[in-house]
Amino acid sequence: MLKGKTVLLGVSGGIAAYKIPNLASMLVKNHANVHVLMTEHAANFITATTFESLTGHKCIIDTFDRNFEFQVEHVSLAKQADVLLVAPATANVIGKMAHGICDDMLTTTSLACQCPKLLTPAMNTRMYESPILQDNLEICRRYGMTVIPPAAGHLACGDSGPGKMPEAEELFDYICQAIQYPKDLMGKRILVTAGPTREKLDPVRFITNHSTGKMGYAIAKAAARRGAMVTLISGPVSLEPPRFATVIQVESAREMFEAVTSLAAEQDAVIKAAAVADYRPAAVFSEKVKKSGGDMSIPLEQTDDILSWLGEHRREGQFLCGFSMETENLLENSRRKLEKKHIDMIVANNLKVEGAGFGTDTNVVTLITAGAEETLEKMSKDAVAHKILDRIF
Repeated sequence: MLKGKTVLLGVSGGIAAYKIPNLASMLVKNHANVHVLMTEHAANFITATTFESLTGHKCIIDTFDRNFEFQVEHVSLAKQADVLLVAPATANVIGKMAHGICDDMLTTTSLACQCPKLLTPAMNTRMYESPILQDNLEICRRYGMTVIPPAAGHLACGDSGPGKMPEAEELFDYICQAIQYPKDLMGKRILVTAGPTREKLDPVRFITNHSTGKMGYAIAKAAARRGAMVTLISGPVSLEPPRFATVIQVESAREMFEAVTSLAAEQDAVIKAAAVADYRPAAVFSEKVKKSGGDMSIPLEQTDDILSWLGEHRREGQFLCGFSMETENLLENSRRKLEKKHIDMIVANNLKVEGAGFGTDTNVVTLITAGAEETLEKMSKDAVAHKILDRIF
């Protein structure tokens, strides 16, 4: 995932330093080249040997350490770095980075770095909420650094509130967001719909489908990783929302239709990966349900056709992509939908092939446009997501 990328981890003197070995291990397992810089105070919480064992590199603390091959070490590391994460970032280190003070290896290397810089404040709530600390964080943001918001909870000092360092998984996510992919979609606005919808039959029962939302979520995540401004409209799923996308939760097909129509005009591309429940109970069924105890012969009416509406109301330069799931005549039926709904591309999902369809981590699809068809081999839904974005942009 991060092969060929060099990550600098700057560890300063806070109790949250104990979380960083787990992060270093995650980065190494994902093939990143990891170097760790520690302040002298950080060495009171965790040893350099821990990081050296995990990364295979000397953990540097002393700016004037002579025990390495001769080179200007802080400049050398700064040149190699694809990203610098300072975690935990104490109030002391944040103040130094905000004002260009270089009195240890971490702050000296930081000033020499021209790569993305991420800061993770971790401290007592009163310190974190101090106007001075907040001013210093704002200065760091103004210089292009990303400040990762601390979590709120019970702190080591016994207080409760903001100031707790996020878990390693979240920090890993921020690193991937910064360096995993080139930001070739920067400035693009993409709307993605994902997951199923539910149409209530009564207070207990509803009509839905087997969609898990995995494909739509993969597209939203991939687009955000590549720098796009992503809005994800999601039906009810059990997936973690993509961290760097705006997520709107809906339940019914009507709610999804209203969310899409209110936002579509602002987007450069709309990708409808949601599997909408195509029918909802007609208004006349309620009394029959009460009398019959839920007789499934109740009348149904068709839901709003989101793709058709998009095709009829597209703005100039907008790209529209839909999904098609067919059990027979996959390509013919999908191309018919492409033409009927006046969209630019349809992703035909082969439900009869092993490793494709609902609930899987892989997919087998054919990308259909007005003049071409491209069938992709079985691959992860993340990989399919990038292929789709490549064809759109």
